[in-house]
Amino acid sequence: MAAWRVERPGPIDGRPLRLERDVVPDPGPGELLVRVLACGVCRTDLHVTEGDLPVHRPRVVPGHEVVGEVVGTGGGTGAYAIGDRVGIAWLRHTCGRCRYCLRGAENLCPNSRYTGWDADGGYAEYTTVPADFAHPLPKGYSDGELAPLLCAGIIGYRALERAALPAGGRLGIYGFGGSAHLAAQVALARGAEIHVMTRDSAARELALELGAASAQGAADPPPEKLDAAILFAPVGDLVLPAMAALDRGGVLSIAGIHLSDVPALNYQRHLFQEREIRSVTANTRADAREFLAFAGEHRLEVSAHPYPLDAADRALADLARGRFAGAAVLVP
Repeated sequence: MAAWRVERPGPIDGRPLRLERDVVPDPGPGELLVRVLACGVCRTDLHVTEGDLPVHRPRVVPGHEVVGEVVGTGGGTGAYAIGDRVGIAWLRHTCGRCRYCLRGAENLCPNSRYTGWDADGGYAEYTTVPADFAHPLPKGYSDGELAPLLCAGIIGYRALERAALPAGGRLGIYGFGGSAHLAAQVALARGAEIHVMTRDSAARELALELGAASAQGAADPPPEKLDAAILFAPVGDLVLPAMAALDRGGVLSIAGIHLSDVPALNYQRHLFQEREIRSVTANTRADAREFLAFAGEHRLEVSAHPYPLDAADRALADLARGRFAGAAVLVP
C-alpha cells in the first residue's frame, strides 16, 4: 500500500513527510483492518509533522479523520463486520480503569493513545483501529464530507460544550477553519448568535454565508460583548482580545492541542467579574457519539477541499499557509 510517514519532524517546507510503499497492516485482537476511503487533514497532523508535539511513534503515519470500509478483523470485534463503513477518530485507546476513565473523563486518561501519533493513521490506503474506538457514521454525507466530522467536528463540539454558552447566547469564534465552521453550525442550530474573528477574508465570507452575525479581523473587538468564546487558532496572543471581549461570567474555551505562549493577562481587564479560561483535551467516545448523532439529525454544510493521497504534503502546506477555508480531505 501507499503510506506517508514522518521521516524527521520539521517545518513542512523542509518536506518532513515521505511517501512510501509499505505492507498492509495486520489487525490485532479486537482490531479492524480498514480500507481508507477518505482522510481529513487536521492541524494536529501539522503539529505532529512539524514537531510541535513530541514524537510518540517514530516514522508515524499521520491522519485521524478516517472514513473507511472494514476489510478484515482480528477477532472479537463485536458488531462490526466485513463491508461496514466506519469512522476512525483521534482517541484510539484508554485504560478503562483509572480514576478519570471511571468518572467518565476518559479524555484525561494518562494511558490514552491516539491515531496518527501513537499508532499509524489514515495518510495511507489501509489502517487499523480497535473496534471499541471505531464509530458508526451518519447517513446523508459523502465520504469526503464525513472525514472532517471525525476530529474537526468532534473537537469543535467538545470545545462548544466547554464554553458553557447559555441558550440564545452570543458566541465569539477566533479562527475559522475546519473545526470552527462545524462548531459554528452546531451553535447556530441551538439558537446562538455568532461573531467570528479571523485574519482570512475567505474564511470571513464563509462565516457570513453560514449565518454569522458579524465577521472581522482576528484581534478586532466584536460588535457586542460575548457570553462565551472559542479559540481555534493556535495563537496565544489572541487569548487577550478574546478575554477582553467576554461579558461578565463569560468563558473562553481553547480548542487546540497546541498553543503558542500566552502573554501576561491583566486581572481587571481579562479575568475579573468571573471570566474563565478552559482548555480542551481530546474527546471522549461519548462526545463523538453525541456529535455524530447531531450531524445525522441536522445537515451540516462541510466545506471540504479534496486532494489525492499523493499530495498529502501539499495539503498540509496549504493548511499551514491558510490557502483554503474549511477542511482539506485526502482521497486515495
